[in-house]
Amino acid sequence: MPPSASAAPASSRPLLWLVAIGLLMQMLDSTIVNTALPSMAKDLNASPLRMEAVIISYMLTVALLMPASGWMADRFGVRKVYLAAIVLFTLGSVLCAYSHTLGQLVASRVVQGVGGAMLMPVGRLSILRTVPREHLLSALSFVVMPAMVGPLLGPFLGGWLAEEVSWHWIFLINVPIGGLGILLTLRIMPPLKSADVRPFDLRGFLLFSVGVTLVSLALQGLGELGWSLSVALWLLISGIGLLVSYWLHAMRYLHPLFPPALFEINSFSVGILGNLFARLGSGGVPFLLPLMLQLGLGYSPMQAGMMLIPMALAALAARLGVSGLVGRFGYRRLLIVNTLLVGVMIASFASVAFRPPLWVLIAQLAMMGYVNGLQFTLMNTVTLLDLDDARASSGNSLLSVTMQLSMSLGVASAAALLGGFVHRMGEQNMLQVFQYTFVSVGVLGMVAAAIFMQLHDDSRTAGREEVPDA
Repeated sequence: MPPSASAAPASSRPLLWLVAIGLLMQMLDSTIVNTALPSMAKDLNASPLRMEAVIISYMLTVALLMPASGWMADRFGVRKVYLAAIVLFTLGSVLCAYSHTLGQLVASRVVQGVGGAMLMPVGRLSILRTVPREHLLSALSFVVMPAMVGPLLGPFLGGWLAEEVSWHWIFLINVPIGGLGILLTLRIMPPLKSADVRPFDLRGFLLFSVGVTLVSLALQGLGELGWSLSVALWLLISGIGLLVSYWLHAMRYLHPLFPPALFEINSFSVGILGNLFARLGSGGVPFLLPLMLQLGLGYSPMQAGMMLIPMALAALAARLGVSGLVGRFGYRRLLIVNTLLVGVMIASFASVAFRPPLWVLIAQLAMMGYVNGLQFTLMNTVTLLDLDDARASSGNSLLSVTMQLSMSLGVASAAALLGGFVHRMGEQNMLQVFQYTFVSVGVLGMVAAAIFMQLHDDSRTAGREEVPDA
């Protein structure tokens, strides 16, 4: 069986850095590609309208395989699976960079997606299985930072590389990072492997994975890809139908992929649902902010990317005091208040209609980065805090799937609201369009505070945290 908390290494710092490296590769790649699609299309002699396949192929592969990541880690061992994930992701990056046709690029993105599906959940599972629960908050607050920085710096870095160097470097930048990750995995990652591996739930895997994939595809189609409502609605209803079928299957199957008993744990059920609904607001911010800065205020793509740096730096700073805040106020109270603050900060960008001074905008971006970074850390930690070793892999995998789904949901919600206000008010009133959109998205995010009110504020989740030197 996996080592207990008391058997955790004296210092978890090397493992945290390793998992952060893997997450940084994945989060950068998921956002850096979008801004370079026109350059890729021109170089590959492909229509820009067909380039959405580059995004969809990666997204579908991740959504399909991520639910199986926990079982694979139990069956083959955390070190082997994490090593395979980094190798495949890095190999896929090289293949992408040297693709000469759109078909080759799409196939290479599938290879990347196989690795990406395992990077985040297996890396976080290694922390869950080795770091004592009293250190979990500090550990996850350190590791989650790439998830904050990647979506903010990715579009800027992608645009700069495509403009100043070549789109190939968008993928080649992963090679030295991946090489370092491979070396560190061989030296640092503990060879954790469960001695009691449950049978693989193939039927449940197919129902759940295809269902999540169809829902993700529908939300992505409504948001960034701009598909018709009829196609997106068909995919969404089909996906929901398969997920309902999975739930009925899990209720009667002895070893389901995600046991329904997981939701008997208060902190897990509240954390999963809170994650999903809180990202209705915050998930749309990386999509809306660059558009607002460019279409509303006339910034260039590179200037818009530079403006997001204060937000990324503040998100990094949020981890420094999180343990003290939880120790003083507890998870429940802090999550309720911070969820409302995130919503208020999103809505505060409505002030763009009044063209605020530059320093005011920078202060808003920094404050948004801080509360959003705090929110991610709190939500992820409270979801995993009370899982025992037997339920760690399945619960952690479900959290990863929820995060993947919620990112698409946040972008789709923001894009739908933005499109609706443009249709009603016209493109000549873009400042007012963004004003109404940010207020609406902020209010959507606040709804999650009602979910976090259901969290039990007992001694386990009241925030008794010892801070390791991470």
